[in-house]
Amino acid sequence: MKKKNYKKIAKDVIDLEIKALKKLKSSISNSFNDAVDAIVKCQSKIIFCGVGKSSKISAKLSSTFSSVGSPSFALSASDASHGDLGSISKKDVLILISYSGETQELKNIIQFANRNRITLIGIVSKKNSTLYKASDIKLYIPEVKEAGHGIVPTSSTTTSLAIGDALAIASMKYKKFGKLDFKKFHPSGNLGAKLKTVEDLMITGGKIPFINENEKMKTALKIMTSKKLGILIIRNKKNLTIGIVTDGDLKRAIQKNKDIQNLTVKNIMTKDPMSIDRNELAAKALNIMNSKKKKITSLCVYDKRNKLKTIGIIHIHNILENNIN
Repeated sequence: MKKKNYKKIAKDVIDLEIKALKKLKSSISNSFNDAVDAIVKCQSKIIFCGVGKSSKISAKLSSTFSSVGSPSFALSASDASHGDLGSISKKDVLILISYSGETQELKNIIQFANRNRITLIGIVSKKNSTLYKASDIKLYIPEVKEAGHGIVPTSSTTTSLAIGDALAIASMKYKKFGKLDFKKFHPSGNLGAKLKTVEDLMITGGKIPFINENEKMKTALKIMTSKKLGILIIRNKKNLTIGIVTDGDLKRAIQKNKDIQNLTVKNIMTKDPMSIDRNELAAKALNIMNSKKKKITSLCVYDKRNKLKTIGIIHIHNILENNIN
């Protein structure tokens, strides 16, 4: 029996959706700006609602908005007509998704929004529809060709999802919602690991192997052994970091001097150690460690207010133990 090849079908479906997205891109108007303005100025919640496949898209977009700093939830159209309209307040922004704009289940929600002067954003493709006419802000989705005999919601759901994602990212950038903000809502999993900062993983307080530049190596070796990091952070009388002593520095010093016990720390230290701001991603710290010709295993950590004042140490083991690579 000849094995069937479905790759052409896959490519045809994807081609249809690409064409739909191109059509959507060319249709973006000033209404999109108005929608973003309404979202970022919202003092309460962004509520999504749709029917059928649009309901699934509403749930996804609601989750995306909440993750980027715009509190949101998805409302069931059928439940809304049986008491859940009470979950919508006048300070909310309501986003209804309907390709036809004539979905019966949405009509009660549309009337409620208009009656209570709740900002209504309609994502819709029919300009003569109830939803389009009733919306305060109209986000027009061009009519597109669906896959599967031209009737299976595919291209239309792709465009609805895309414009919703675009609204989320535009709102996020307008609010200057950055990686550190994003991290607060994603503490676990692979994404949480990627967003861990240097401050999350650094060694602090009494665990940092500090020593004054004028101390003897006899004392330095004891500190280095007790702290078990393989390094020493060298400070001057103002407690500013001026150098570092590593296992490599010790080996080189011993090659030149059989007895290093009475040498001062500053005589063998490496000046101007590599450092990083505490708010940088731990992944960046790892990249710095690996990018040097002579790979290093630790970085001094500073606060942006004073680069020479070490507040922590980040070691490569701290990074790798957290599955950051």
